[in-house]
Amino acid sequence: MGSGCAQHVILLFLLVGSWIPYQCYAQGSDTNQTAILYVNASEASARKIPDTLFGIFFEEINHAGAGGLWAELVSNRGFEAGGPNTPSNIDPWSILGDESSLIVSTDRSSCFDRNKIALKMEVLCDSEGVKKCPVGGVGIYNPGFWGMNIEQGKTYKVVLFVRSLGSINVSVSLTGSNGLQTLATANIVAADVSNWTKMEFLLEASATDQKSRLQLTTTRKGVIWFDQVSVMPLDTYKGHGFRNDLFSMVQDMGPAFIRFPGGCFVEGEWLRNAFRWKETIGPWEKRPGHFGDVWGYWTDDGMGHFEFLQLAEDLGALPVWVFNNGISHNDEVDTSSILPFVQEILDGLEFAKGDAKSKWGSVRAAMGHPEPFDLRYVALGNEDCGKKNYRGNYLKFYSAINDSYPDIKMISNCDGSSTPLDHPAHLYDYHVYENANVVYSQSHKFDNSPRTGPKVFVSEYAVTGKDAGTGSLLAALAEAGFLIGVERNSDIVEMASYAPLFVNTNDRRWNPDAIVFDSSQLYGTPSYWMQHFFRESNGATLLNSTLQSNLSDSLVASAITWKSSVDNKHYLRVKVLNFGSNAVALKISIIGVEQNSIESLGSTETVLTSSNVMDENSFGEPKKVVPLKTLLENAGEDMDVVLSPYSLTSFDLLIKSDDFLIAGSDSVYKSSS
Repeated sequence: MGSGCAQHVILLFLLVGSWIPYQCYAQGSDTNQTAILYVNASEASARKIPDTLFGIFFEEINHAGAGGLWAELVSNRGFEAGGPNTPSNIDPWSILGDESSLIVSTDRSSCFDRNKIALKMEVLCDSEGVKKCPVGGVGIYNPGFWGMNIEQGKTYKVVLFVRSLGSINVSVSLTGSNGLQTLATANIVAADVSNWTKMEFLLEASATDQKSRLQLTTTRKGVIWFDQVSVMPLDTYKGHGFRNDLFSMVQDMGPAFIRFPGGCFVEGEWLRNAFRWKETIGPWEKRPGHFGDVWGYWTDDGMGHFEFLQLAEDLGALPVWVFNNGISHNDEVDTSSILPFVQEILDGLEFAKGDAKSKWGSVRAAMGHPEPFDLRYVALGNEDCGKKNYRGNYLKFYSAINDSYPDIKMISNCDGSSTPLDHPAHLYDYHVYENANVVYSQSHKFDNSPRTGPKVFVSEYAVTGKDAGTGSLLAALAEAGFLIGVERNSDIVEMASYAPLFVNTNDRRWNPDAIVFDSSQLYGTPSYWMQHFFRESNGATLLNSTLQSNLSDSLVASAITWKSSVDNKHYLRVKVLNFGSNAVALKISIIGVEQNSIESLGSTETVLTSSNVMDENSFGEPKKVVPLKTLLENAGEDMDVVLSPYSLTSFDLLIKSDDFLIAGSDSVYKSSS
């Protein structure tokens, strides 16, 4: 169905007592339904929203980090992805030359104890004589993650380790995708590299190619070993290694927290492939890397425990560390043997929070961060509540962490929304992946949840299946309904995050995702843009709002006040989701404020909608479904507005400075400031 449908086409899906019509509709469709929304802006109505309510969840899935946010351009830089045994697969490295001129293999001759595999290149040809090398030489090349995006005028740092029994003359080049066009090059000319030697170069690109590759070539006979080959752009965020455009997309979401590094990535299909933080710190060339067997690809762990903590700090977000509790998808550590795992996590907390003179705090300091990171939350596993040893293991971790770090809040994998937990926790984890109807219906999920005991952490939510497509408007709207419910229940819900955050379009392991990218371009799905409607909710003031309508199955709303960090002014925001196929005439009535306290000039209306609920964004049309902001000319205490079919609308009302609700305060009061 396209946007130019001449008539409504409706498919009814009966689920949990509600229905969603799939249709095309005209933006000017008749308004034949009405509703009234009362917003109480009085002091008695106000309640502070947690500062932490809306954040993000980063998992190493879909090449989100390796080949994504982490800006390293070389894939399998240490030749370890083929496993510890030799000979091994060097994919995606490839050979330039034939068997008569070159033999490439792997051996265990590396100087790094934790990643012993190195690449051995036996060159059989020479620059002269009977067996001459072909023009351009022979060697190896790496295409990166489906092509390296090399841009004209930008500088790239190349680092590699090399060894040879004789003198060497090796060209290090960034070339076009077919190797014919040279974008930047340097030569390694050395008489003695009999011991492993680190080489560094800065290469400035003379042209642009989004599918570039790195080549190491020579025309000199001999044997050369290479290891830990890296290409990084110099212009990463603050020099911290994060790809600027992807970082900016996340930063624009204004996340209050970041949960990392998984997800199932933390568990592993088997414990031998679980994320182990100690293996991901220190100099990058010394990290062993590991195979993420849940999502099926190798990561060099350039984005490790330190980098995740640094990312949180750079985003101004609180880190939420999810650690392995001795349980994978297929094997478990018995509680009687769990203490070494507990000590590993205590060490990880010391790495993050310890003094720079402590054992693990000193390692952090040596990596360039002498001050502790602001780590306040840890999650004890991921989706492990039903596992045999979870509760026993959990209690061991909980007790040890509480004794050593009583300020840390701990998150249980068990759902306490209906039945109280049988173990201590500060928060419990709740995940929901369902069709649009179910996710939308969960706007009331926490209305009747216990108000005492642990708070709720909705760490993973999304519409999935056919309703989602690869990121549809329908999915975003259903999720918005759920989040409005989360916001209204923020006395019990402390945190919420969408999942997954990233997908490299060349390796879509999960669908849908918030941000889609390849080596050179990116876009946000409607679900990404939907989350922008909640950016200002963290620490804001929630107002009581009541809908009067017979459309209770298709309308949900909330209201907040907050102070903008952009213009330092105060706003009252009313968010209304119309999850129905007809336009709705809505009357908004705001009580509890003085007459004429809302200024028309500076008030705006923002709408997320499209001509078809299954519309998506793409590289070709990255802004097909995005929020559109316009001036709200009739802003006031009483407003008559029209809600488009299948739309999320935000009315942002500018409040005069002498009569406003203080965002983030415990009360409402007047001010002359």
